[in-house]
Amino acid sequence: MLIQWGVMVFIIVLVTVLTKRLETIPHGSQIWIELIVEKINDLVRANMGEKFIGFAPYIGTIMIYILMLNLIGLLGLRPPTTDYSVALALALISFVLIHATAIKNNGLRHYLKGYSEPFPLLLPLNIIERVVVPVSLSLRLFGNMLAGVIIVELIYKGLSYLSNMVHIKLPLFAALIPIPFHIYFDIFDGIIQMFIFSMLTMIFIKTTSEH
Repeated sequence: MLIQWGVMVFIIVLVTVLTKRLETIPHGSQIWIELIVEKINDLVRANMGEKFIGFAPYIGTIMIYILMLNLIGLLGLRPPTTDYSVALALALISFVLIHATAIKNNGLRHYLKGYSEPFPLLLPLNIIERVVVPVSLSLRLFGNMLAGVIIVELIYKGLSYLSNMVHIKLPLFAALIPIPFHIYFDIFDGIIQMFIFSMLTMIFIKTTSEH
């Protein structure tokens, strides 16, 4: 919880500072800010259509927030997303938004009717399909991030065991060997899991609303 609050404070302060003096003709950091916003808007348009462009702020927020949580491992801290309660909470937020949007766009009656389509016998399967969404989102994020942390920890323990076994200190190797694993599991995998979570959220919002 402390790490999450720290990340939130960091993001709020950073955004406040970077957007304090916006100008009509961008320059400096404003160019990069507008580029990021534009890329997020383009991503939402490409996957959800212009009709759902209003979700761009939410998608951008979860992308930045999850990415920060995943990259915190580079500072020697355990990423909060390796705790299932964190991953599940993020997935439940998206889950509520997905179904609230579907009800808003189609009406409660049509939304409930969708559970029995294309024919009533599929009602149980349709319910399971909808309910499993937060489980799928959360387990994918949690499982992949936790696996990365475990592998990196095993590498450090293995190096420590090897050093004790041969009675030789290996500070250089202990410092260099884990680097490519940190690059893959903390940076590459952290970015990939953030992207997958965001993409699935967009897809679920669009498909649930349209059906």
